[in-house]
Amino acid sequence: MRTIVTSLLVLLTACSVTAPVKPAADSKSGFDGAVYKGASATTLGGSTPGATQYRVFQQGASGSDSIMSVRAEAEKRAVDFCDRQGKAMESVTETTSYPPYVPGDFPRVEIVFDCVDKASPPSFALTQAEKDAEVARLKHLQDIGVLTQADFDREKAKVLGAP
Repeated sequence: MRTIVTSLLVLLTACSVTAPVKPAADSKSGFDGAVYKGASATTLGGSTPGATQYRVFQQGASGSDSIMSVRAEAEKRAVDFCDRQGKAMESVTETTSYPPYVPGDFPRVEIVFDCVDKASPPSFALTQAEKDAEVARLKHLQDIGVLTQADFDREKAKVLGAP
């Protein structure tokens, strides 16, 4: 019984792919050469002039992993990569696989992003709608594990206290 459980765990975890963050110009997409081609690409923003684009690819360990958890992990890795450089992550494109997820075709996400200078606090007053949107964005970052509860509370207080 123990051997069966161990074998099952090895089988389930052996399929997870976490490729290193690489410059996009010098690397191949994790979707290139895939047996299952089912994926959709979305352009999220323009590239910042002069900024190097990077690529992060994440694949779930099984077909039961949610695409959102795989995406959250990819985004967290990109944010951490830029944060180590003292910069902010800005997504350029995102490619996401779509179901059905069958053996060999697990949830996959690839984000191409720039690391840009962190924006200085705005010098203008925020509308209530803008404050609400920023708090929602911060909550999303907390939900995916980018911000701790303390970070979320501190940033939320800054937003709500802004004129």
